Amino acid sequence: MKPAVTYELIHECKQTGARRGVVHTPHGDIQTPVFMPVGTQATVKSMTPEELKEMVGAQIILSNTYHLYLRPGNKIVKEAGGLHKFMNWDRPILTDCGGFQVFSLSDLRTISEEGVEFKSHLDGSKHFFTPESVMEIEEDLGADIIMSFDECCPYPSTYEYTKNSMERTTRWAARCKKAHKTVDKQALFGIIQGGFYKDLRKQSAEDLIKLDLPGYAIGGISVGEPKEEFLDILRYTAPLMPKEKPRYLMGVGTPDYLIEAAIAGIDMCDCVLPTRIARNGTAMTWNGKVVVRNATYERDWGPLDPECDCYTCKNYTRAYIRHLIKANEILGVRLLSIHNLRFLTNLMERVKIEIEHDNLATFRDEFYKKYGYIK
Repeated sequence: MKPAVTYELIHECKQTGARRGVVHTPHGDIQTPVFMPVGTQATVKSMTPEELKEMVGAQIILSNTYHLYLRPGNKIVKEAGGLHKFMNWDRPILTDCGGFQVFSLSDLRTISEEGVEFKSHLDGSKHFFTPESVMEIEEDLGADIIMSFDECCPYPSTYEYTKNSMERTTRWAARCKKAHKTVDKQALFGIIQGGFYKDLRKQSAEDLIKLDLPGYAIGGISVGEPKEEFLDILRYTAPLMPKEKPRYLMGVGTPDYLIEAAIAGIDMCDCVLPTRIARNGTAMTWNGKVVVRNATYERDWGPLDPECDCYTCKNYTRAYIRHLIKANEILGVRLLSIHNLRFLTNLMERVKIEIEHDNLATFRDEFYKKYGYIK
């Protein structure tokens, strides 16, 4: 049986080894490398699906198993015809397994070989996730790409704890594969764990690859560690992943991390960052961050970013957006969200071009200098 999701390599950057490709899914093709906006609760905050397509150019979005299981419930989404119909989105969707949320949002949880008992962050009610139940939930939600159930270790964690967690995650992935029924419609990706121990990362990758899943992700980094440690594990782990399948780095959304991920050979990244910092009055621009709520922009009649082609920059000034944010008007958050999402989409479009021209390392250095990053 042909897998629901496949990867096609188009070009490798001679300067860096970065990959330009296409991920083929039941709801359309994804040009990679790609940044994926996060719609945790079946919505990218303050954005309509039409705006995501027309103003942002989003190819794929994420939703979260944990949150949708708790509210409105996966059975309600299934009755609606799945996430695509429920939220009126006809392009690809990826659902996370909820593992990160179980471990980060629930204060009281008990981990066993069978699964995880946890308390809802909404009302304190008790719930139990197993690999099998997570597969049932994700199949009800109906995304094109679904993630196997994993444990995301906190940073830092001891070697012994990380090793036991990683090995359990591998066993859970095998159970997920066995329980996964809709293989012709949904692709199950495995999540490589192992914390910041290279031998554990290597073992995790090797063991998961033996399961022959349609794609693989790197989990458990970008969790508060120093950038040097992030880059070290990213650069070590990415080459361990199969070249003929999609490679996904979870939870990354700053421009520098996105560029470094592409250079490492990653195809897909996601993060809540662009809409989260929008709610705090911050914009990403080609010349660095603009904290538009600051007083310096009170009489600034220019756009957020003169180099940006988004709806916000074409129509509104920094002064007006600052006024909206200071007045707690939702339009300010919406305009900043449109801009930040479009900025990252544009950044990844540029990254694809630079890969095709074998010039990504040069572009990175030029971008860092302009943005204010230190290489």
